[in-house]
Amino acid sequence: MENRLSVVSIIVEDRDSAVKINDLLHECGRYIVGRMGLPYRERGVSVICVVIDAPGDVISALSGRLGMLPGVTAKTMTSRAPLRPDAP
Repeated sequence: MENRLSVVSIIVEDRDSAVKINDLLHECGRYIVGRMGLPYRERGVSVICVVIDAPGDVISALSGRLGMLPGVTAKTMTSRAPLRPDAP
């Protein structure tokens, strides 16, 4: 299966899930291009954006497993076009 470029957006409302989130992201570490986490203290949540270059099944599994954690919402946006291996 070919790799796709995706962004997984995660909203964390239950800080107790943070360790499990990091464990899941660590499992996919070889596919992660970058990650940005923003604590939104005024709302009592954290927002994490993860850019991932991975096969579709890996991306779907990660997003699904994240979304099953208590107090965690995860949504994925994937590029339509396959990645060009020769792109700079």
